Amino acid sequence: MVCSIKKLLIANRGEIAVRIIRAARELGIQTVQVYSDADVESLAVRMADEAVNIGPAQAQKSYLSADAILSAAKECGADAIHPGYGFFAENADFADAVVGAGMVFVGPSGNTIRMMGDKVGGRNAARMAGVPIVPGSDGRIGDLIEAERVAEEIGFPLMIKASAGGGGRGIRVVSNMDAFREQAHQASAEAQAAFGDGGLYIERFIEKSRHVEVQIMGDGENVVHFYERECSMQRRRQKVWEEAPATMLPGDVREKLCKSAVDLAAQVFYKGAGTVEFLYDSNTHEYFFIEMNTRIQVEHPVTEMITGVDLVREMILIAGGEKISVSQSDIPCTGHAIEVRLNAEDPAKQFLPWPGQISEMRVPGGAGIRFDAMIYPGYVIPPFYDSLLGKLIVWDKDRSAAIARLERALAELSIGGVKSTQPLFEALAKDRNVREGEFDTRWLEVWLEDNQSSLAEEQEKGAA
Repeated sequence: MVCSIKKLLIANRGEIAVRIIRAARELGIQTVQVYSDADVESLAVRMADEAVNIGPAQAQKSYLSADAILSAAKECGADAIHPGYGFFAENADFADAVVGAGMVFVGPSGNTIRMMGDKVGGRNAARMAGVPIVPGSDGRIGDLIEAERVAEEIGFPLMIKASAGGGGRGIRVVSNMDAFREQAHQASAEAQAAFGDGGLYIERFIEKSRHVEVQIMGDGENVVHFYERECSMQRRRQKVWEEAPATMLPGDVREKLCKSAVDLAAQVFYKGAGTVEFLYDSNTHEYFFIEMNTRIQVEHPVTEMITGVDLVREMILIAGGEKISVSQSDIPCTGHAIEVRLNAEDPAKQFLPWPGQISEMRVPGGAGIRFDAMIYPGYVIPPFYDSLLGKLIVWDKDRSAAIARLERALAELSIGGVKSTQPLFEALAKDRNVREGEFDTRWLEVWLEDNQSSLAEEQEKGAA
C-alpha cells in the first residue's frame, strides 16, 4: 500500500515508539526516532532509520520541548509527526504547530483536540449528539459557591474532576458537603499544578461502575467503531488489565453504546484514532459518557486482536489523506483478548518503581500471543519516565480460554534483573472473581489490600 507520507518522525519513546516504527515500515515509510540523553540505547533508536538527540533526560527539556522536536523534524526532512500517547499526543497547540510548520500531524486537528480534551467541552459535544452523560454540572464551575449549589442539586456521593488533563489526577470522590468543601480546594490546586488549569466540574458518582470504552476511527467524513473494551481493573484510576470485548454487556446495550460513540465522533467530524469512554451501571444497565481520548491508547492491541485491523497503520493512512479502509459491516469481532501492563514496579511494596538492567528475558510464544515491549537483555531502564516495560496480550475463542492462555503465557515469561508487576497478574488470573468477571472500577484497590502478603511471598519466590 502506498502512503503519501514519506518520512515520519516519532515524537515519543518506549513501546509505543517501537509499535509506530513497525507500522510505518510496513507502509514503506522512513522513520526518524527522537531521543533524550537517557534513551540513546533504546530499542526504538536501534530500530528507526534515523535517530535525532533532542536534549537532556528530563522530559520537559526533550520529549516535551516542542521547539526541539519541530527543529529535529525540519532538519531531517520529515513530512509528518506521530505523537504516540502521552507527552504531546493530546496537546492542541503542538498539533497546530506541526501543521503550521508545513507537516502532517498524525491525529485529529488542534481544534478537535481542544474541544474534546476539555472534559466540559466533551460533555457539551456528547449532549448535542444525544449521547447519555453522567448527571453533573453543566460546565466548568465558576467558583466554590456555585459548586456547593450544584453539589446539593446532584446529591452525594459525587465526583470532583479536573476540567483539563487526565490519568486520574485532580479527581476526588466525596460523600458529604464538609468533605466536598475540603476536597474541592485540593482538587483545584492539584489540577492547577498538573495541567496549568485549576478548573473543575462535578458529576454523580456511580458506585460499582464498570469502565467500558469504544475504539473509533474517523476520516473527517466517515466514522466506524471497532467494538468496546472492558477497562474496569484499575489501581488509582490507572488501568492495569484490559479486555475486548466487554462480555458482561447485554447485546442491546452494547449495540447502543457503540452507536453512541460513533454519533459523538461524527458530531465533531473526527479524523484519526480515538476512544470514547463510558461508565456502565450494572444494576440499571445505563451507560454514561465520561470523556474522549483523542489519540491511540495503550490498550489498543486487544481491539486489534479481535478485529484483525492494524489501528496504527490505519491512523497513519488517514493522516496521509486516505479514507477509512474498512466499512462497519466488514469489521469482525472474533474471540476474546486480554492485555496486562508489565511495569518495572514491585506490587508487594506499594508498586515501588524498580529501574535497573534487564539481565535476561524469555518471551512467551505460540498461537494467540503478542508481546509489545521496549526492552531487551542488557537494556538499562532509565529512572526518568513511566515504568511500562511492555504489554502481554493474549487471544482465544472466548474469555475463559483467553484467561487460560494468559496463565500459560505468564508462566513462560521471564524478565530478569528488575522486579515487575508479573506476580500481580499471575495472582489475578487465578482469582475466582476475575475468572467470573465479577469486578468493578474499585474492586482491585480492595483486592490489593487483602493480598499484599501473598504478593510479597510470590515476589520472593520469583527472586529466589
